Amino acid sequence: MRFRATIENVPIFYRLIQAVEKLQKKCIMKFTEIEMHVICNDDANEGGIQVWSVVKVDTMFTSYRIQSNANNAITLTLSAEALLSALRSSSSSASSSSVAAAIIPSYDADEVVMKLAKKNEQAVLSFEMYGISRSGRKVRVAHDVRIDVMRPTESDKLHEPRCPDPEVHVLLPPLLKLRTIVERLRPLSDVLALRANNSGVLQLSINTDTVKLETQWVKCGNPPTPTKLFCVLVSIRSFLKFLNSHVVSATTILCLCHNHCAILYVYIGEIADAGGVLTYYIPTVIDGDE
Repeated sequence: MRFRATIENVPIFYRLIQAVEKLQKKCIMKFTEIEMHVICNDDANEGGIQVWSVVKVDTMFTSYRIQSNANNAITLTLSAEALLSALRSSSSSASSSSVAAAIIPSYDADEVVMKLAKKNEQAVLSFEMYGISRSGRKVRVAHDVRIDVMRPTESDKLHEPRCPDPEVHVLLPPLLKLRTIVERLRPLSDVLALRANNSGVLQLSINTDTVKLETQWVKCGNPPTPTKLFCVLVSIRSFLKFLNSHVVSATTILCLCHNHCAILYVYIGEIADAGGVLTYYIPTVIDGDE
């Protein structure tokens, strides 16, 4: 089993893991010859939220080599926080304007290599950073992340949730703006109602014994069609965790399976030439007030 790649786009990799790290402590990563998958599917996640992401290899890596007895696929589990720490070590190449001050070390990495290795009989995902220090010296920094390699029989059992065909699709407003609104609603209710129709109307609302609030957007990407609203009630905390994906989002589409679940597609780049997509599944909750 062999795996080695140069991370060409460290900022996107960093923000992708930053988005999923909020969901659970450990995540699953699957590497194939053409794609990288990052999966958070723990049943214990807040509100049952799951994320299944897929990124094209050429969006993220160069000098990509993989070999295994499982059709050249390798699946592993690891700490999302530890992976973030390793990517943070790669200097300003991992930074964005919002996190730069916190994560820039005293050198700039020109090359970041990720490879499968074994240290003291423990499997690791090893990161090697090569660059120049601020004093002009050549620098090599190594950072190992402990992993558990899944057997093919285990990885074959990984399947995305089965959902009915959605009744409605709408284009979401910028996620950062949505998060500001939902954060204000969070102290007032545990349950958030998502409603939308195929005329491009989107509503977010809460309804308790003491307060009823509703926010509405129109022209969310669909031409005028039937105006019936479809609804899914979700955990407001789950929805806030999804909204952490604003760090990678260029375009996000919401699909509602009425009274069943919300499916959210967060595209890395514009849809026409997206390098990958994070798919969030948020199941409905039962709430007697709705």
